[in-house]
Amino acid sequence: MPRGDKGKYTNKQKRKAEHIEQSYEAKGVPKGEAEARAWATVNKQSGGGERSGGSGQQKSPADKARSRSSSARQAVASKHGELRPEQRLEDMTKAELLGLARKREIAGRSSMRKQALIEALR
Repeated sequence: MPRGDKGKYTNKQKRKAEHIEQSYEAKGVPKGEAEARAWATVNKQSGGGERSGGSGQQKSPADKARSRSSSARQAVASKHGELRPEQRLEDMTKAELLGLARKREIAGRSSMRKQALIEALR
């Protein structure tokens, strides 16, 4: 399929792109630029044209559940200011280090520089 071919897009995506293009043209944007912006918007919103078949990397329901569970655990740990096993203090931002120091109630943390925070957290 040649580059730029819109054959894999659904009718709804084509209508949406046409509507967006007309909107840009009404604002005075040249036709070519309006068309490019319209298709870029459709691609960003829907991930591009309908593709036949799968991506070849589909996960099993069990793998999906494990991923969700792992992601949820990381989110909770992050929210509570805990370190993930693979995260090093040196790789954290000063704001993240301050949050961690606050959770551990380290005195004088607000006046510390990043290196001092790292040493205090260790």
